Amino acid sequence: MLETVRNCKKHNIKVGAHPGLPDVQGFGRREMKLSLEEHTANIIYQVGALRGFLDQEGVPLHHVKPHGILYGMMCRDYEIAKAVMLGIPKDIPVFGLAGTNMEKAANDLGITFWAEMYGDVKYDATGMLVIDRKKKPWNLEDVRKHVSQQVETESVTAIDGSNVHLPVKDHPISICCHSDSPGCVGIIKTTREVVDKFNQEHRR
Repeated sequence: MLETVRNCKKHNIKVGAHPGLPDVQGFGRREMKLSLEEHTANIIYQVGALRGFLDQEGVPLHHVKPHGILYGMMCRDYEIAKAVMLGIPKDIPVFGLAGTNMEKAANDLGITFWAEMYGDVKYDATGMLVIDRKKKPWNLEDVRKHVSQQVETESVTAIDGSNVHLPVKDHPISICCHSDSPGCVGIIKTTREVVDKFNQEHRR
């Protein structure tokens, strides 16, 4: 963590916390049953660990984005979403899936919400993410189409072929690409090309 923080500082990269369930063997991608109080404490613990390293290096915490299966649990369950949000520092934005309990809990607690889109994750017909335990490779042209559709139309083609609206409203937007996806550097570069083109065309 210290090395990562120092590298981010060196290259002027904003740093966010990515807390998940305490499932080390499953990399936070297996569901666990925690009490609401345990969910809050788990987030305080993990975000606090990163903040210690950030404070040491004089780098601010930019955002918090829940990880893995916890993200999906928060989308589906308002009480879990709220419990997790209670562990996030009040002045720090949270990244999440718009139109779900993540957004509702953030709004109810006065936490700034950023809507997320995905460069390397597919969606189902309800607009929920299809989470793979092990990431599968993407064709880069498919990544380009996938990201372009999201940023240009605020919609996505689901795995069943249907078109799904993404209710991002006027929230700031972040696009997530995973470092454990095969060919992740190509995915990130392709996503960045799409975003830069969109921002240039729309003078963002």
